[in-house]
Amino acid sequence: MTRADAADMPDDGARKTPDRLRRQASRLLSQLTARSDRLINEGLAQVDARKWHYAVLASLQEYGPGSQATLSRRTGIYRSDMVGVLNELAERDLVERVPDPDDRRRNIITISARGRRRLPRLDKVLDGLQDELLAPLSLAERDQLVQLLTRLLDHHTRTS
Repeated sequence: MTRADAADMPDDGARKTPDRLRRQASRLLSQLTARSDRLINEGLAQVDARKWHYAVLASLQEYGPGSQATLSRRTGIYRSDMVGVLNELAERDLVERVPDPDDRRRNIITISARGRRRLPRLDKVLDGLQDELLAPLSLAERDQLVQLLTRLLDHHTRTS
């Protein structure tokens, strides 16, 4: 195909992706991840939140207080980025930091009452965004997709 031919083609998805590329799970996952991240980031921004805010609040709600290092391991947020996330959450009074009585050099982070109230609101926003992302799938297919992705992630997390 020449440039002239390509210029005459509409850029509305009418161009087909080669089958070789459509059969590569890694490529499909990568493309879907980019779209998913954009959807989630834009949706959460509308309610003045970020995906890392949700991850920290969910971790604190489910597993209880923890140090910055513990929260980093639980959420997958780099330790160097965790301080900024916690600063944002503390500024919004969604978490509390207190010195660890066993080691004054580190802080213990807990979810505040305001954070506990905020988390269900973020759950609802994310539920709607998940529905938008997974719209073409039935509920059974969504469950199956989550199970398969979890299995893949668990396998690669254990082996790396």
